Amino acid sequence: MDEDRPRVARWLQHLAVKGVQELFLINRPWPLHLDNPMPATIFSMAALTRLFLGYWKFPDTAGLPRGASFPHVRELGLCSVVINSRDIDFVLARCPVLEILYLQGHSSSLRLRLVSRSLRCVKIFTSSVESVVLVDVPCLQRLILSGNMNMCSLIKIVHAPALCLFGFLHAGNDVLLVGNTVIKAGILVNPSAMVPTVRILALQVRFGVRNDAKMLTTLLRCFPNIERLHIHSKKTTESTGRLNHKFWQESGAIGCIQSHINLLALHDFRGERSELAFLKYFVESAQMLNRLVVVFAKGFLRSVAEADKVKTLFSGKEATEGCTLQVCESVFPEGGGIWDYRRGSESCRDPFSFACISTCVAQCDI
Repeated sequence: MDEDRPRVARWLQHLAVKGVQELFLINRPWPLHLDNPMPATIFSMAALTRLFLGYWKFPDTAGLPRGASFPHVRELGLCSVVINSRDIDFVLARCPVLEILYLQGHSSSLRLRLVSRSLRCVKIFTSSVESVVLVDVPCLQRLILSGNMNMCSLIKIVHAPALCLFGFLHAGNDVLLVGNTVIKAGILVNPSAMVPTVRILALQVRFGVRNDAKMLTTLLRCFPNIERLHIHSKKTTESTGRLNHKFWQESGAIGCIQSHINLLALHDFRGERSELAFLKYFVESAQMLNRLVVVFAKGFLRSVAEADKVKTLFSGKEATEGCTLQVCESVFPEGGGIWDYRRGSESCRDPFSFACISTCVAQCDI
């Protein structure tokens, strides 16, 4: 489309006159240049309710008319669109009824400041994100950060009173701020640094790294009412010593484990001693647990006997009565899985349950 931009501009004008409500405009230049911005006539389509743009350079919003807006857009997807943080702020400010924001494939670091009275779901996939600040999003229920390219992101929660689903947060790399409190491993978490509305949480943890393990206990205290917890065990060569069962016992009681969590899913499990120690501690403490899912990393579950070894960890534990254990092996390489735009939508209660397709090896009551 870069070769005939005037024609594209005319298309958009015709579609605007016809009152088109849903538009997927995907530009696939090859090789990928993205030198020329898409026609600014896209802002003339006042009837749009769903808009997805792919492989474009976004128009410079500084040169747009003051009235440029998407007054009826409820879903906005930007896939591999060259756009800076200032222009995203401009777009959000001019989408007064936007409910779902989806960003994918952004290679330049973005700093997102989310201010919206209507946003309910934000999904950021395989994008380099420097920071996400929930400044004022009173209706935001879901914040999903998956496969992000940047190794360290800052996530700050200022005002998001309806947030109930959050992930994936990397316990060792991401920086979390709740209000003005920087959440650090081992800090005493006071009520002002808690997010009591979150019910579903997904984390990435390197169990062989002591700071990650300490950060995990701190994060679980920040989200005191979690009911469903997903943990992706990340492989590391930076082991800082064996983290045994005693380490977890000495971390003290964690309220959400004792009184709220009914599902624990441990993904990319490799059967390492530090992982087993955490599982043992968790199951001994979790009074409300009714389902435990252990997903072995691909190639690490070689027989049903290995699945039985997981089961024996919990024999004789009163807290596990009535709990179902499911042992699976992922069909994807470590960290892999299937994720698409629809995953994470409000129709799916827990999208993290399906982020890793697996083959069930054993299922039984503990």
